[in-house]
Amino acid sequence: MKVLFNKKFLQHNVESSAEGAYRIGEFIDQFENTARDGEEYIQLVHSERHLQYVKEACYQNTILAEVMVTPESYEAACLAVGLTILASENNDFAIVRPPGHHAKHEIAAGFCLFNNIAIATQKLVNEGKKVFILDIDGHHGDGTQIIFYQSNKVLYCSMHQEYSYPWTGKIDETGEGEGKGYTMNFPLPAGSGDREFLSAVDIAIEKAKTFQPDVVGVSAGFDGYEKDSLLDLNYSLNAYYECGYRLRQSFKNIFAVLEGGYHQDIKKCTESFIEGVNK
Repeated sequence: MKVLFNKKFLQHNVESSAEGAYRIGEFIDQFENTARDGEEYIQLVHSERHLQYVKEACYQNTILAEVMVTPESYEAACLAVGLTILASENNDFAIVRPPGHHAKHEIAAGFCLFNNIAIATQKLVNEGKKVFILDIDGHHGDGTQIIFYQSNKVLYCSMHQEYSYPWTGKIDETGEGEGKGYTMNFPLPAGSGDREFLSAVDIAIEKAKTFQPDVVGVSAGFDGYEKDSLLDLNYSLNAYYECGYRLRQSFKNIFAVLEGGYHQDIKKCTESFIEGVNK
């Protein structure tokens, strides 16, 4: 697993103290720019109306999904989709902005314009593959859950801080129709640390083994980290190493995409996770 990165991601929502460019600044000097325009894939999940709405908002320099968007934001969003798909094809880790897992079919929310991992996953499903999405972001990925809630081709498992944005992801949310039983949520109390997190990871992995996915996609948000400014979880760097290591012990094809994480140690968290996967 290697890192896919492009410095154009830093041109989106530059000055924000929340989902700002500071999050991935440490990647600039170490990783070369990888480019792939993902615009052609966006409608695998989102409607044309949503695509045009986001595009127009960006070219009008307005507020969307709680962030300031610009023409550079639209370019970054399409690039984020493209690099996520590239990561899914080569078992890599896409370091992207804006994040994606709160974006629904026709709704941009929670800093997310397009749902990067959902688009890459739908492409894989269209190719006849089954996908296990492990969402380790400290916030529940409500967009990803809704998109695949009625699908038996995607197993979605999320561990997240309970009673936090977007206030979804309860234990009894397990899917509908053909998708019944293919959604698993692990709402963790504030203050939860490595033990609670890794226990949830282990249960999700055991569930996924019975599902027998062709590909594992990780929504790798790092806002469960002990230094995060938005949430109250206490995961250490070792938790991300162990998560990656435990996934590798059970599955061959693993890719990841950056979601949240609002602190200065995104690169350290990423490196810990990749070290576990590559062990």
